[in-house]
Amino acid sequence: MTLIGLVEHAEQRLLAAGVAYGHGTTNAFDEAAWLVLWKLGLPLDALDAHAAEELADAAAMAGVDALITERITSRRPTAYLTGEAWLQGVPFFVDQRVIVPRSLIAEPLADGTLDSWLPDRTERVLDLCTGNGSLAVLAAMAWPDVQVLATDVSADALAVARKNVDRHGLADRITLAQGDGLAAVKAAKLVRSVTSVTLGDGRHDLILCNPPYVNRQAMAALPPEYRAEPALALDGGKDGMDFIRRLMRGARAYLAPQGVLVLEVGQERLAFEAAFPRLPVVGLPTSAGDDHVLLIHADDLP
Repeated sequence: MTLIGLVEHAEQRLLAAGVAYGHGTTNAFDEAAWLVLWKLGLPLDALDAHAAEELADAAAMAGVDALITERITSRRPTAYLTGEAWLQGVPFFVDQRVIVPRSLIAEPLADGTLDSWLPDRTERVLDLCTGNGSLAVLAAMAWPDVQVLATDVSADALAVARKNVDRHGLADRITLAQGDGLAAVKAAKLVRSVTSVTLGDGRHDLILCNPPYVNRQAMAALPPEYRAEPALALDGGKDGMDFIRRLMRGARAYLAPQGVLVLEVGQERLAFEAAFPRLPVVGLPTSAGDDHVLLIHADDLP
């Protein structure tokens, strides 16, 4: 069997099983290619170059078959099976302590869209609900002179984030702190007291936040792949706005006068507008449209 034949066979198995996607791929073929290439030890962009090659190693093909079976029976996202996910071309370690990184904030962060909205001298970034640390890492890569404070309520998530900060050699520019929402910024003062990192007066030029925003009804309807992720990072309460309401009440005090908040609300834009009907926001363009990621000026916050 050729490599492409093996991928197509795996694709058919995934289609027949009705697995769900959205954790790095959007369709059965891409999911199958990821699983097959990873199991065979090939680069994930190597399919075209090796598609016609004949595979003679029966043990290797049996290993692929077993991995596809595990994906189907466990209904866990492929990233949990491989221990790695990619965001904007950057690799990140993941396991079931964190959701698989897929924040749309990564797009305007990496493509330079945010630059024009930031103060001329951007020095400090706060990444709330950092999860595995991917947005914090991308922010540090985007602005080499910026210090990033990355926080999460979950100690398990921060343990994963530490792996990714260290993996990308950014421990001198990304500080991790545990705490619930903005309360973590106060906790970061303890971190500052035992490190050489300067976090300033607690005000930031940019706050990034991909919070739990899935509403309760949508949570109940999630496919198993999504229910394999930590519910704490997804469940936004009855209308998806529980965390966001608390954030809106306090965010201005943590932003510099010319700072901005970049907030992901996903499919909950209407719920956001119902909760904050008079709040001026800017919808940032992403691959999912311009209503999933919102930008809010410090002066417009309560």
